[in-house]
Amino acid sequence: MRESEVKVNGQIRMREMKDNELLLDLLRDRLEVKSVKAACWRGECGLCTVLLNGELVKSCLVLAVEASGGEVVTVEGIGEDGSGGLTAIQRAFMEHGASQCGFCTPAFVLTTHELLRRNPSPTESELSEAVSGLICRCGTYNQIREAIAAVKSYDKRSVPKKLVESIR
Repeated sequence: MRESEVKVNGQIRMREMKDNELLLDLLRDRLEVKSVKAACWRGECGLCTVLLNGELVKSCLVLAVEASGGEVVTVEGIGEDGSGGLTAIQRAFMEHGASQCGFCTPAFVLTTHELLRRNPSPTESELSEAVSGLICRCGTYNQIREAIAAVKSYDKRSVPKKLVESIR
């Protein structure tokens, strides 16, 4: 065990980490970040996706010690100024029925957020590539695409300031 520091959604957290502990287990079991889902533990479903130092990673394939000194962002960390309000992406998912059971929603929302931050106008091919590593057990892929298309077409004045700034 080693004492380590990791920033999770803007808050510095100190924890002892085992050398073989997965980031997924640290987040869910010890830091109680339940939006990061545990499903396959093999990197196949993508439901444990988080941002680690600005890159999308599957937390079931990353050791917790690899996040030591770094920053982890989950879906809770992308809200408008930490207010807990819904982002434009989350609203679009609700409006288009893209979160039927909700189990995959955090991973899709976070991946969409990062896609639009990097590329505010992705092509259909780029969109498909971005979400290709995520599995929706309910099969709401069409609704997810509709929600993302809606976010792309929102009037910039209706999109939260944080997202607008991130997609410029």
